[in-house]
Amino acid sequence: MEPLRPLPTTLLRPIRLVERLGIDLTVATETFQHTGSFKFRAGYNLAASIPHPHIVTASSGNFGQAIACACRLFGKRCTVVMPDNSAAVKVDAVRSWGATVDLIDTTRVSRAARVTELAAEYPDAYVASAFDDPHVITGNATLGTELAALDVDVIVAPVGGGGLTSGLLTGLRKAGSQTEVIGAEPLLANDAARSFRAGQLVKDVSEAQTLADGARTLGLGDRNWAILREGLARIVEVPEERIVEALRLAFSLANLKVEPTGALGLAAVLTDPDRFRGKRICCVVSGGNVDPALYAKLIA
Repeated sequence: MEPLRPLPTTLLRPIRLVERLGIDLTVATETFQHTGSFKFRAGYNLAASIPHPHIVTASSGNFGQAIACACRLFGKRCTVVMPDNSAAVKVDAVRSWGATVDLIDTTRVSRAARVTELAAEYPDAYVASAFDDPHVITGNATLGTELAALDVDVIVAPVGGGGLTSGLLTGLRKAGSQTEVIGAEPLLANDAARSFRAGQLVKDVSEAQTLADGARTLGLGDRNWAILREGLARIVEVPEERIVEALRLAFSLANLKVEPTGALGLAAVLTDPDRFRGKRICCVVSGGNVDPALYAKLIA
């Protein structure tokens, strides 16, 4: 059996969704990627690139699964700090790959603070950010390299810590593509949009409880901000009801199970349709890992 390596993204042109949105739409979905999201690209590249026997990181779930899987592939230990309100399906998935899960109450201690404590406890460990890490950005850039071959005007992708969009921009530009990239961010967790308006990095003091748990970051990473402030065309701030609508449309019109964070790109089109009308659009669906009970409730 061939060893696991990142899979090419899956490109779809769901005609019913195209007709409903009234735009020339391609969906690039990472829901079929190993561990169910684009994060495997980053996790694989990071675990393959460092000599450390142990990786410590924080995650709402998808990066945790990705790095746990990659650590098992490369024979490394893995400890993942996760909020205690993380989706049970994501916690279970991280553990299933052999990682140790450290659950915390983020109203009492931040992910970063707990990671710092663990780094002191395990001095041989590599401390990995799910987004603000050169190996993560390089891994995510492989998606940008793939999408550079598409004949589209705009790529729309979710924004949390900025790992996906900074990777997309890095891969696109390296491949010689000048395709415009637009970020889609929850209005409830709009630190990136506020950073662009302020012209400097703005960070929150606590995690916003948006449905898009992958975007519950306190702010963009420094490395990500350096790339995005120069390369990202704009950010569309998405209300929660549009996230739910996008998730439902993906299910009903494209037969695609999408997690709330993964639905942000489609939700951005629903939020600001005039911006995208008349253009060839690629929406990146970042992942499909969602708690079954929550998903059933949202699509009902």
